[in-house]
Amino acid sequence: MTLRLFNTLSGQLDEVVPADGAELRMYACGPTVYDYGHIGNFRTFLQVDLLRRTLRLFGTRVRHVMNITDVDDKIIRNAAAAGVPISEYTPRFEQAFLDDLASLAVERPEILTRATEHIPQMVSLVERLAARNAAYRTDDGNWYFRLSAFPEYGKLSKKDLDGMTDGARVDVDEYERDSARDFALWKATPPGETGWETAIGRGRPGWHLECSAMAMEFLGESFDLHAGGEDLMFPHHENEIAQSESATGKTFARHWFHVRFLLVNGRKMSKSEGNFFTLRDLLLRGYKASAIRLALISVPYRHQLNFTFDGLDEATSAIDRLRTFAARLRSADLPAGSSLACMAAAARAEEEFRDALAGDLNTAEARAAVFEMVREGNIALDAGQLRSNDRDAMLRVLDDFDAVFAVIADHDAEPTRAAIEWARASGRLDEVAPELLAAQTLTDAEVEARIEERNQARRQRNFRRSDEIRDELASLGILIEDSRDGVRWKRK
Repeated sequence: MTLRLFNTLSGQLDEVVPADGAELRMYACGPTVYDYGHIGNFRTFLQVDLLRRTLRLFGTRVRHVMNITDVDDKIIRNAAAAGVPISEYTPRFEQAFLDDLASLAVERPEILTRATEHIPQMVSLVERLAARNAAYRTDDGNWYFRLSAFPEYGKLSKKDLDGMTDGARVDVDEYERDSARDFALWKATPPGETGWETAIGRGRPGWHLECSAMAMEFLGESFDLHAGGEDLMFPHHENEIAQSESATGKTFARHWFHVRFLLVNGRKMSKSEGNFFTLRDLLLRGYKASAIRLALISVPYRHQLNFTFDGLDEATSAIDRLRTFAARLRSADLPAGSSLACMAAAARAEEEFRDALAGDLNTAEARAAVFEMVREGNIALDAGQLRSNDRDAMLRVLDDFDAVFAVIADHDAEPTRAAIEWARASGRLDEVAPELLAAQTLTDAEVEARIEERNQARRQRNFRRSDEIRDELASLGILIEDSRDGVRWKRK
């Protein structure tokens, strides 16, 4: 099966296939490690993760490169305010980002690379551009890209740039103007400020230069797909194309994948609005990492997601349904054979699930297809109609679903414990939901031991003691559910 994905560059759905027929080469813009990542950032990283997981499900090998921007205006400003060099400032935020990715079950790219490790490649790219008269040096030692050297500028964002002022320059790494300017490739820095001694002078790279140099270092001068959030389309990605194609004369990336912003309760997320959340904020409120993941990927990437706590609650309930159904399938004592209706339900779910993903990563339809099978499977289990072959077929569908969505296998305890330990070390333990803190006082093994004690009391018909244990566990945030398939438990 071949994935068809919207290509920002062509403006249409294009097949995503490796140019060399062997391995899809993909670059995704990573974080700027000046602070903790927020849920808007992680929506993009999760959708890129979903893309690479889908490609692999469809049998496509992926070579995924993601950069870590560890030098830019914000980092330099924040490090100076903290009174430390950037080499001391950025590592803790880089590690926090990687920890957060792991909490959200985001797979690590094949190559993770830092900007500060590729200064020679960036200098070489500036020299190539200068040799083609696409870059120039000013009296203050800065190097700029000459926009007039690239007539195709604007082909990605489709912005009307007819009114651009020839020769006007912009020095900041990020800007939100519709007008285009010659942008900084290399910024001169005096002794004492962050910089490197190079053949083009002392200084440090501009943000846009970093990604072009690293992408071409690991993927070649022309590669298959470039991914990032929609906020990077202009000017960052537009500038990447201009400087890369001016240097090489080749198409930089054939396919461009952009993920839309999210809103929080219908408003743009900002600290001034009081609706700004990091992953850790949500974990400390008691939400599971799997629920946060599902909430952020259930709305397709080209649709704006309105993030709400009701939506998080719905994602939590949805995951409970999936896990409960998977547990019922595995524990049920089923007769041999198969049911025509149940086998058809599994086959239909698998086909619709894959078709939805193949059609521009429609996660809403993909999810709906599997939940319809869950509904039909539960009905068949209740009616005693499910057979052993049906179970195997439905478990295969759930395995494929989890290969992409990654929410059925329960790995929630560790991210929660890690978030609590981070809060403890950061002096922010007062931000932890009290019931969440209580729920973490027992290990899984201790919970299982208490449940076995309760089971023993029930076998002895000591229901008073059984109820006491249930209530004690509930006070610690451990919820017990008695079902025909046995006892299940979960943390609040």
